[in-house]
Amino acid sequence: MHLEGNKPRLSFWQIWNMSFGFLGIQFAFALQGGFMSRIFQTLGAEKDDIPILWLAAPLTGLIVQPIVGYLSDRTWHPILGRRRPFFFIGAVFSTIALFFAPYSSALWMAASSLWILDASINISMEPFRALVADKLPDSQRSYGFVVQTLIIGIGTWIASNLPWFMTQIGIPNTAEPGVIPDSVKFAFGIGAAVLFLSILYTILTTKEYPPEDLDKFRREKEASKGFFNGFKEIFENIQGMPSVMKKLGIVQFFSWFAFFTMWTYATPAITEHVFKATDTSSLAYNDAADSVGNYLGTYGLVSMFMALILAFVTSKIKINRKLVHMVSLISGGIGFMSIFLITDPWMLHICFALVGIAWASILSMPYAMLSSSVDPNKMGIYMGIFNMFIVIPQIIASVGGITYTYKLLFGEEVVYTMVLAGCSLILAGLANLLITDRNATHDG
Repeated sequence: MHLEGNKPRLSFWQIWNMSFGFLGIQFAFALQGGFMSRIFQTLGAEKDDIPILWLAAPLTGLIVQPIVGYLSDRTWHPILGRRRPFFFIGAVFSTIALFFAPYSSALWMAASSLWILDASINISMEPFRALVADKLPDSQRSYGFVVQTLIIGIGTWIASNLPWFMTQIGIPNTAEPGVIPDSVKFAFGIGAAVLFLSILYTILTTKEYPPEDLDKFRREKEASKGFFNGFKEIFENIQGMPSVMKKLGIVQFFSWFAFFTMWTYATPAITEHVFKATDTSSLAYNDAADSVGNYLGTYGLVSMFMALILAFVTSKIKINRKLVHMVSLISGGIGFMSIFLITDPWMLHICFALVGIAWASILSMPYAMLSSSVDPNKMGIYMGIFNMFIVIPQIIASVGGITYTYKLLFGEEVVYTMVLAGCSLILAGLANLLITDRNATHDG
């Protein structure tokens, strides 16, 4: 075993095992992002009301992520370790919420399911990011996060195509007005099973390092225990976050505003603009909505191949993370903006292929840059705080940031939401120029 510092360099399969739970997490995100808006519309939501129905999810993440990160830094279980207890708790509640979401019979039930699902995923997600930084030396950080992205790409592609596949094998994709089609219900049920089993696989196949001085760890934990001490430490770390983290936060803000816009508006935008289908109970609309899932699957598939390429490259040479991220985000922005120009549905695959390049980078490069710039003993809490730059743009988008902005800048047609997403992703790419710390921008 090759050692670098006090951490061994891990093989591809060791990194794969400790990241495999992301397959299930991404199943949940892909089903949530691709089909919750469809569920909301089926239950009677107007297009401009959809973002507010998503509001509870990012609000929950804003609160839950730093707390979970803080708690996971302070946890050590002799069997489950530091991060894995949170994997398991999140998996149980996420599985339940994902299974029951498409059985909602009213908008408030669907919105509540989304809220519970997002809160539960948050319990598992950032500890997975922290685990990579915990176990890998700096020279393998880009490689480790890229392997995670490969798994996420596989999950995105399969989950996005599930309702379409269900339809192909004869499961109905239409239902009475106000009822979720069986194809969506089956897809969410499969997603729930994959979510639980994939996280369980990581728990069973991955070991964690104990604190270097366990007695000291326990003394420090005892000295700082208590509710108010915990919140004080969280706020102190927010106030004292490193400069690189703040600059990455700007990049993350515009990146995730763009993708939240896609998740909330891609279905109504594409079904209306490309397929000219607006009646949510019609066969034409449901066929179009299934096709949207197929096109969204393209960005997952391309992100998977992009991750394969990056995994090969980062295993052989050191890369400029900032340059890779900037070019990738600008490519995705062009992909989003191109949707407005589409004249034939098959061309959407090209648009979402460009988006997939951006997605692969979003899920790897910022975390590699961050993990090389913060105190390793506070990796969990900093990963949790970093999530604020993901959920704040979603909150702003939910309370009118998308609706008012696209109408003010471009026009009333809902397809302009994709143009807005493209502009936001290009701004995110250019914001990488703010990051100048070589420890963050280059592999160690």
